[in-house]
Parts: sequence; structure tokens; C-alpha cells
Amino acid sequence: MQNPSIYRDFPTKYFLSPPAFSSRWFRAGIVTILLSAACLITQAQIIPSTQGLPSGAGGRSLPAGVNPNNLPANVRQQLNQRNGSAGQNIQTAPDGRALADPADTTIQAKPDSVQLGNETEAERSQRLEKEATRRRLFGFSIFNDPNLKQTFTQNMNIATPRNYIIGPGDQLNIQLYGYTETDFSQKVSPDGNVYFAQGTGIGPVFVSGLSIEQAKVRLTERLSKRFVGLRKSSYGPQNTFLEVSLGGQIRSIRVTVTGDAVRPGTYTMSSLATVLNAVYLAGGPSELGSFRKVQLIRNNRVAATLDLYDYLLNGTQRNDIRLQDNDNIRFTTFIQHVEITGTVKRPNIFEMLPGETMERLLFYAGDFAAQAYKNRVKVSRLTDREIKVVDVTRSEFGTFAMQDGDLVTVERLLDRFENQVTIEGAVYRPGQYSLDNSPTLKQLITAAEGLKGDAFTGRVNIVRTRDDLALENITVNLANILAGTEADLPLQREDQIIVASRFDLTERATVSVQGEVNLVNTEIPYIVNMTLNDALLRSGGLKESAAASQVEVIRRKKDADPRSVSAQTAEVFRFNVNRDLSLSADDNKIVLEPFDQVVVRRSPNYFVQTYANVEGEVIIPGSYPIRSKDQKVSDMISQAGGLTPQAYIEGATLIRLVKLSPDEITRRKQAREDLADGLSTPQSTVETDTIAANSQESIGINLKKILAKPGSSEDIMVQEGDILRIPKLLETVRIQGEVLMPNTVKYRSGQNFQDYISNAGGFTAKSQRRRSFVIYANGSVDRTRKFMFFNVYPRVEPGAEIVIPKKTSVPLTAQQILNSTVGIAGSLLTLVTTILVITRVR
Repeated sequence: MQNPSIYRDFPTKYFLSPPAFSSRWFRAGIVTILLSAACLITQAQIIPSTQGLPSGAGGRSLPAGVNPNNLPANVRQQLNQRNGSAGQNIQTAPDGRALADPADTTIQAKPDSVQLGNETEAERSQRLEKEATRRRLFGFSIFNDPNLKQTFTQNMNIATPRNYIIGPGDQLNIQLYGYTETDFSQKVSPDGNVYFAQGTGIGPVFVSGLSIEQAKVRLTERLSKRFVGLRKSSYGPQNTFLEVSLGGQIRSIRVTVTGDAVRPGTYTMSSLATVLNAVYLAGGPSELGSFRKVQLIRNNRVAATLDLYDYLLNGTQRNDIRLQDNDNIRFTTFIQHVEITGTVKRPNIFEMLPGETMERLLFYAGDFAAQAYKNRVKVSRLTDREIKVVDVTRSEFGTFAMQDGDLVTVERLLDRFENQVTIEGAVYRPGQYSLDNSPTLKQLITAAEGLKGDAFTGRVNIVRTRDDLALENITVNLANILAGTEADLPLQREDQIIVASRFDLTERATVSVQGEVNLVNTEIPYIVNMTLNDALLRSGGLKESAAASQVEVIRRKKDADPRSVSAQTAEVFRFNVNRDLSLSADDNKIVLEPFDQVVVRRSPNYFVQTYANVEGEVIIPGSYPIRSKDQKVSDMISQAGGLTPQAYIEGATLIRLVKLSPDEITRRKQAREDLADGLSTPQSTVETDTIAANSQESIGINLKKILAKPGSSEDIMVQEGDILRIPKLLETVRIQGEVLMPNTVKYRSGQNFQDYISNAGGFTAKSQRRRSFVIYANGSVDRTRKFMFFNVYPRVEPGAEIVIPKKTSVPLTAQQILNSTVGIAGSLLTLVTTILVITRVR
């Protein structure tokens, strides 16, 4: 007997042990088992749910009592795929049956069109062609517009029709009122009877197939045996009354739509529905269906024929009878299609009955549009071999019969006027006029309310369009026609009459006013009899700076002798004008002529107040007026109250706004760029930015000498906008450029140029010593000079800036130095040889 502990320890030892659980084959087996279990569970859910369902493409409904909404999602998907060949999706009606059209409680048998994933190009082209034809069919959009759905839905809230046929499932409201009041409302049984309560002694009454009126008569007959008051009898007059009507629950009927419909099939509808309701549910006729012949087949015979054009065009619902169970609505094939295009109100494809004429077609199309050419239409007609064009005149509209395939084209009116003439120019009412009312030139001018005063009547142009569409110019003397000395000119269609203005034939004359007036450079349109006072008034009057005694009128000479060297080309007249713009009695006679120029000079002793600024170490810094033309720097110091004890006189600077020419701007830019390139330190104070045309410059002045001797040559005159800047005592010196350590050091008296260079670490190998310079605090500059083989450096003062440029030339190599030495030695040897030869020759 085997040891039971082996089986007891097996799970722990062989299944849960880490080596066995981590085995690759073990994990693969576990995954396989889980996948198989999932498949079995899925099949167990699907197979029971689909039992009893019809199979194949023909299964389009579920068993009675099965609501698809309660089915699992995967089952509904399979049902939809199964019915996909018919284009259906499972929906439910109120009674729980499966439906195909989600828009209504019906079963749809065939969709509008089938979209296949592998649709060929030919099938796609054919489908698009059908859709385009449908869109052009008159009436198709009405039956396929979802916005009009409520229009064609049967009305459930209407009074009971007296001719309504009762059937099984109808809810009948049977009420007695009067002497006896009771309610026998009930549903008609499947066998067509209504049953009354026990104890009434009334058996079942068969009402199926009867109208409401017939059912009322039958029920009255049966109930009168129990309620004698329903009839007049020996017991007395009638005192109880019976009323029969339909209740809230109305039975459903099944109607079949066949033929050339958009969506043929079997539909479940209300028993109150009419033929038009079914036509809408079926989408109306297809591109092959007929709008003019829709048949209602009942009991294997045609019960009614509908012409949908009666409803679409006239609004009448002839033969739109109420449907019954098992009715068949058949869409026949169209009779003949005629298309009308062009300028009509409804360009569409219309279905025409045999014998209908062009006049009827125009009625269907809503008649001509306003821009249509109505005297003739063109018809493209198919023959047995080819296409021919038929012109149908207005008189033939009532007799010309249309045929299948005709294409009617209505053209537009010509874009021209048959009786229009135009007048423009110097008349009071230019524009277009009727040739019928103004057949001649004189009558047209009268219709335009006559000529303006500036009209040039000696020559009037008429632009006429000839029969060959070429333009012709006709010139007449309108003055003679108006005077009656010449015959009036008959006009033609599209004539254009141009009456010129005298002002259009002359140069626009002006008078200009320049100089010291309030409206500078004023050009005034010339007016006859304009005086000098008028021109000055129009230019805004004289400025305060105007020299009123020197107002000039410059007039051009029109008759100068071209052969004379000294011929006078202009005349100048001078006038003394008062500030109120009045002149002397003689001068008032001056009348300006066209193109005169009035010049008002500036008064020579008129000056606008100008100012200069004093900044820095003065008692009262600020802006001070320049009181005289020769005001100097010393005067500005006096106006500012003198210098403060902290003023550094040697650093005083005069800053002036100067105007630079474009060439000077370019030259200064280049100089500053060159200087910046020669400095090795990026902290250079040399400005290399854009130099404006109006820029400030520092003028180096010696304020110490100026104050020592005011009015001397050092004491320069100030100008408007000058800034006299006096700094505090400066105690530093800045060293920049090609030195080992550019920096700023304290000024010490007694130190020279080279001492400050030493404070900056000394020169570098690239220092250009002979071009060193010093910028002083007052803006002046002093450069290094050469004495024999020695550099004479400038002095250094407080606030100065030492600048050491950089060598820009490339250092010579050893080979270049050797070549230069050999060349110089050869030149010297040649020179010595030449001197010796000359000496011997002598």
C-alpha cells in the first residue's frame, strides 16, 4: 500500500514549490486552460440566447413576446449582421416585435441602397447616377425629407370616422346615457365579437367588418331588448341613447408596398392610416416609379388610383382612402419623364401623362421666371436614330404634346435694352431715358430738365452703336438746334449723348499763398474778382512774424518774347498790408488773376525766444533765455549765479545739437567702427550705434580761461539748445584699449601717462603706442606725438580717459623679414654702384 503522505504533500511539493511554479511549461498550460474556459463560457451565453431564432437572410423577426432590447449585445449584433443583406437593424414596436425601420413602428423589407465595402467603380457610378436622378425628380425630396415626417404621420387624435371599419383589437367606447346610464366599453375579441357582462341577458355581438354607424345600429338592436328606452315603444318615447366610438387603443394593420418604391416591403401601421401615410413610409416612388399612377389593391382588385401631383401641386387628396388590413399599394413604372431647365421657377424632371402639352409642363414647373424669354422654348427630342431640336413658339404651347425623354430649355432675356438712351454731362438730370418718350435730341434734353449754365452747346457728341456693334461718333451744334436754325436729330436705341461743361475744357485755375500765413502753402481755387485781401483771408491771415509791409504778388507773363534774351517772364507787385488785412485806397484796386502767387515775407527783426541750458555745479542750474545774438558762455555762467565750490572747471563741456549731412554720417560711422576694432576691451565707451542726422556733439572749451577773461576768443557764443555742463571735481582716470588690465584708477598729481599705463599692467605686444590718445573731461582730445625716435605722450588730468589702439596689421614672418632685408641691401648696393660710375665718368 502506498504512503498517503505522498498524495498529501503533492500540491505543496510539486505544484506550489517555486521551481515547479516558475516552470515555463507550467505557465503555458495554465494560460491554455484559462483561454479554453473563457471560450466555453462565451458559447454557453450565446447558444441558449439564439435558440428559436430564424436562420439565414430570410429571418427578419423574432418570436412573439421576445423583446430584442432584452437580448445580450452580442446576440443583437449577430441578428443585425444576419439581416444585413436586407439592410435592417433590430428595433422594437410597442408590442415587443422586432422592427427594421427605427423611424417608425414598421418592418422594412428593403433599404434605399446597399453600401458594400467591396463596391466596384461601376456600381458606385451607377448608384451616384440614380441618386442624382432622384434628386431632380419633382416630389422626391418631399417624401424623403426627415423634417416633414410629422406631416405624413397618421393623426391619432381625431374624431371617430363614421366609415371606419371595425376589426379585432379595436377598443370600442359603448355608452348609454339618458334614463339609463352605463358603460359597456371593451375591446373587440379576435373572433370579432363584443361581450356584455353576465346578467344582462345579451349574448356576443359580432361587429368585425362593420363601420361605426353599422355597429351602432346592430348594438342598438341587441341592447333594446334589455333597455327598452332605446326605442320608441308602447311603453313610451325614447329616453335612453347609445353612443359608439373608438377608444384609445387602436388596432394595427399590415400593409404591403410593392413595385418601384424607394423602400418596398410590409409595414405595420395604425388602422387610421391612409394611402399617403404608406407612400411616405415607403419613401415615395423610386427613379423608375410613377407619381401619377399609385394603385391601392384590395381583395385582388384595384380599389383606388392616386395621382400624387394632385396633392403636390393642387393640395387635393383625391382617392386618399383609409387603409385596411392586408392592403397592397403598388407603385407602377413611370409613364414618361420630361426635364425642364433654364429660367423657370421649378427646374425639375416631371412625369407627364400621355397627351399632356407644353402648357401643362410649364404649369408643373411653376411657369416662367421673370428673366425668361417667353416667346420660344427649345426642346431636345429623342428619335429612333439621334437627337433633334424642336423650337416651340408661344402659340404652340397648348398643342405641342410632350414625349418621354424630352429636354426643355428656357432661355434668358437678352442683356440689353430695346428703348434706352443715355444723357450725361451738363444737364440737370443725367441718366437713362426711354426712347419712346424722347425720340429726338431736343425732347431728350427737355426730359432731362434742360441744360446747366456751364453747358458747352457749340459741340455735343453722340456715341451711337451701329448694327454691326461698331461705335460711331456724331457731332452736332446743339445751340443751332435749340435756336431752330438746324433740324432736330432723331435718336436711336442705346445712343449716348455727352454734353460737355465749359469748366471741363479749361485748366483748373488757382491762387497760391506762401510764407508767413497761418495756413501755409494754401492753394485757393480762382474766383473772378478775387482780391489780395480775399486770398489772405482764405489762407488764415498773417502770422505775427509776417512783414506786412512787404507782401508780394507774383504774376506770370503770358506774352513774353521768346526771341529776347532779357524777356520779362514775371511781374512782381508789392503791397503794404495792415494787420486787419486792409490796404490803402490805391492798393484796394488790385484784383488777382489766375495762377497768381502771393508771398508774405518774414520780418527781419522778428525773433522767437530761444533758450540754452546750464547743468551741473552752478548755483542755479536750469534753462535761460538767449537775450542777445552775441551772448557767450560767460554770460550763461553769470545768469546761473556762478560756480559752486565743487565745480571742476577743467571738465566743463558745451554740448551742441549739430545737423550732419549723409556723407558726414557715413564718415563718422566708419571712423567709430575703426576705432572700436582697434580696442581690445569690450567695455569701450566709443559709441558705434546709429548716428542720427541731428546729433549732439561735445565742444571742448577752456572754462578757466573764459572766466579769467570774459569776452576773449575762448569765450564762444551760445546757440539755441546748447547745454553747458559743469561736473564735480573728478578723481579718477580710466585706461582702456590694448593694455594688460584695463581699469579705472585714482588720479594722482605728479603721475604721467606711462605711470597710468603701468597701473593698467603695461602695454601688450599688440599695442599701437604712437597712436595713443587721451579724452579729457571737457570732451577735448590730445594725441601722442613723435620726436625723433621717442613718443611724447599727452598729459593726464582728472576725469581723463586713456585709449591705447590695437595694431591692425598682420605681423611679418621670419621669411618676410629676410626678404625685405635682402631687398633693401640690394637697393643700397645698386645706389652705391651708380654713384661710383657717375664719379668716374666725370
